[in-house]
Amino acid sequence: MKVSTSILSCDFSILGKEILKIRNSDIIHFDIMDGYFVPNISFGHDVLKSVRKYTDLPFEAHLMVKEPINFIEKFANSGSDIIIFHLESNSDVLESIKEITKFNKKVGISIKPNTNIEKIFKYLNLIDLVTIMTVEPGFGGQKFINSQSEKIKILKEKINFEGLKTLIEVDGGINEQTSKIVTQNGADILVAGTYILGSENIYKTISDLKKLKTCI
Repeated sequence: MKVSTSILSCDFSILGKEILKIRNSDIIHFDIMDGYFVPNISFGHDVLKSVRKYTDLPFEAHLMVKEPINFIEKFANSGSDIIIFHLESNSDVLESIKEITKFNKKVGISIKPNTNIEKIFKYLNLIDLVTIMTVEPGFGGQKFINSQSEKIKILKEKINFEGLKTLIEVDGGINEQTSKIVTQNGADILVAGTYILGSENIYKTISDLKKLKTCI
């Protein structure tokens, strides 16, 4: 199991030091919010660029923005290795995929809880991962939406049936209990922020999540 630690709950006054605390993560997850696609505003590409020197871990930029096509180049040039945009955004999906691949970055598409999982099927052979939101995007520390487990399972079965290598990332409400639920249904990558950064032993919490195995 791979773990992507979200920095949204970090102390941004000492972000470089906070990055070092999560050094045994597989990926570092940056939630980018524009105040339009989601109500909150977080940070921009300059933050990624400023902390790139602290780690060699892959950075993934989760663009929770209305027009991701306008952000891709900046995040690609600021240290992102994976760029994730929302299926529900206003930008053309195929154009967004093309723009990300132009910069030789991995492509992810995220879907909200109310989005039908079948809407992602036609893009699976063009992307590297699907991020299934198990909370409503835009806020940290939300409660896991149990109904999304079936969506993970359906997607995993489709990927296996088509013989694809597309990974399933699950983002939202991940903790000791819910991490087991989503891995049992086929998750490959767990995104967690509050659970990891709020734990007494960050290194052990990440290590324990990494020990989980995908069951499908």
